[in-house]
Amino acid sequence: MQDFRHLKVWERAHQLTLAVYSNTVSFPHEERYGLTSQIRRAAVSIPANLAEGCGRGGDADFKRFVQIAMGSACELEYHLLLACDLKLLKDPAYQNLVHEVTGTKRMLASLLVKLRADS
Repeated sequence: MQDFRHLKVWERAHQLTLAVYSNTVSFPHEERYGLTSQIRRAAVSIPANLAEGCGRGGDADFKRFVQIAMGSACELEYHLLLACDLKLLKDPAYQNLVHEVTGTKRMLASLLVKLRADS
C-alpha cells in the first residue's frame, strides 16, 4: 500500500479536478444535474481511482484502478468537447483543460506500461 499523494499523476489529476470545478461554476443552472455534474464526476473519478487503487492489496488491483482512471480521463475529454461545442465553455478554457487532460492521460499510460512490465 502506498500513499497516493506521492504519485505525480495523482497530483496532476487533482489539479485538473480543481480546474474543472472552477471552469464549470459558470455553467447554466439547468445544467447542474446534467453536463456540469457529468464533467465534475469524470474529473473527480481520475484522482479518486488512483487513491483507491493505492489502498488496495497489490499491483493487479492498482493496475485495474489506473485503467479505470484512464477511462474517466477519456470520458472527461469528450464531455469538455461537448461543453465547448455547446458554447458552455469558451475556447481558451477548453484548450487549457484539454491540454491538462492529455497530459494526465500520457502519465496514466506511462504508469500502465510500467505496471505491465513489472507484472
